[in-house]
Amino acid sequence: MSTTNIFVRYLPILIVVVIWQILATAGPLSNELLPSVPAVVTAFWDLVRDGEILRHGLRSLFRASLGLGAAIAVGVAAGLAMAAFRPARLLINPIVQLFYPMPKSALIPVMMIWFGLGDMSKILLIFLGCLLPVVVSTYNGAKGVNPFLQWSARSLGASRFETLLQVTLPAAMPELLNGIRTALAFSFILMVSSEFVIAKDGVGYLISQLGDGGAYAAMFAVILCVAAVGFAADRAYGALVRRQLRWRDN
Repeated sequence: MSTTNIFVRYLPILIVVVIWQILATAGPLSNELLPSVPAVVTAFWDLVRDGEILRHGLRSLFRASLGLGAAIAVGVAAGLAMAAFRPARLLINPIVQLFYPMPKSALIPVMMIWFGLGDMSKILLIFLGCLLPVVVSTYNGAKGVNPFLQWSARSLGASRFETLLQVTLPAAMPELLNGIRTALAFSFILMVSSEFVIAKDGVGYLISQLGDGGAYAAMFAVILCVAAVGFAADRAYGALVRRQLRWRDN
């Protein structure tokens, strides 16, 4: 990608930064409520130098990675089972339809009561929030596979399980990968929102503490850091998806 293309792609972000700086210096809000861009950068550097943002960030990423990884493993298995076996579909589908529209952040008090302030409450919440998009996307992708591909595999001697893994799963991969991308975004949202309420560390906890203490420049620095990490994770995942699906362009 050329320098010009990179500049054009990220020009909107630059415009937002310029508008932010104008509002911070000449807008209706005081610098205490809306810190200037240099103040936020300075606060971010202080957090990096003190090791605070790294310590809390690694804790948050640990929770998000475990919750998302477990959701992908269980969600793919459940989605394939729903697509291949009617009893599994009759058992799982009503549960999915019941819980899919419910805001997962509503479960934060329940997680706190059941599992306390430790890692398990956050990991389980992230797991539940990321699970349903993976289940639904896997099921939809598997049901959309051309049945002639499955019948051909069975006629060549493949077992039902082998057909599921070697034919149905690869053919459902585009839809499945889109569902995982949605789950990736949910993992960041639930990571931060759960740490606001039921944590003693993590970036959500750090944002809450900085806001309560009036350190708004540092608070904005952590928020923007989370946004940057989420953006980088999404870009990296998008590159991985394009690599995995290169066969569709051949």
